[in-house]
Amino acid sequence: MSSKQVTSTIDFSSVLAAAVHDMKNSLFLLIQSIEALSHVLPVDNTEAQEQVANVHYEASRLNTNLVQILSLYRAELESLPITVDECFIQDLVEDVIGSNTLYTNQKHINIEIEIESELRWYLDEELIYLLLNDAIINAMRYGTSKIKVSAADYDGFLQLKVEDDGSGYPSDMLTRSHEQLADFELSQGRTGLGLFFAKLIAKAHSQGDKAGTIALSNGGIYGGSVFEVKIP
Repeated sequence: MSSKQVTSTIDFSSVLAAAVHDMKNSLFLLIQSIEALSHVLPVDNTEAQEQVANVHYEASRLNTNLVQILSLYRAELESLPITVDECFIQDLVEDVIGSNTLYTNQKHINIEIEIESELRWYLDEELIYLLLNDAIINAMRYGTSKIKVSAADYDGFLQLKVEDDGSGYPSDMLTRSHEQLADFELSQGRTGLGLFFAKLIAKAHSQGDKAGTIALSNGGIYGGSVFEVKIP
């Protein structure tokens, strides 16, 4: 059989998805090992602690990208199947922040939560977790020492905000945040993938003629970047 014949019988998109899934599982085990290592390192060995925190951050960031790629494959780049259930928002946010504790502790980043304990919403908890985690990872990377995560019922929408004290979003990123999904160029690197994925998740949450939205801005309470998602 010729190489051309072999190629024609292989669905490379499925092969790629399987490879991404396998890499994601391996990364998850690596992240667990890094966390275990951080607990046995001497507290006074600050250089080693910082290196471990940086490796943990980069592994978590890569894992998020792989999850995004896998989800986009499953969604065929157009729509995203979701599983909606009632979710306590404060618990969800605390889970996301807890998964990044190693990095925030090492970098002395303070994350403030402003959410009523009884606030709950019907949404896809796994997808919103991924969306928030990516927003918080960006805030940790580009902020300085303060992050605020807030949520509230705003005019019939769940409004989630992540604010930091960094230098804010660059102008081209603010411009791209207004683009429609069909106009997005995923070749623009991680920024393009992250924004596209966030918009896809938000749009997948809809009720009647209302759909979720994403907004990026600069300012907020700390004068840095502000990531906002609204879910009907």
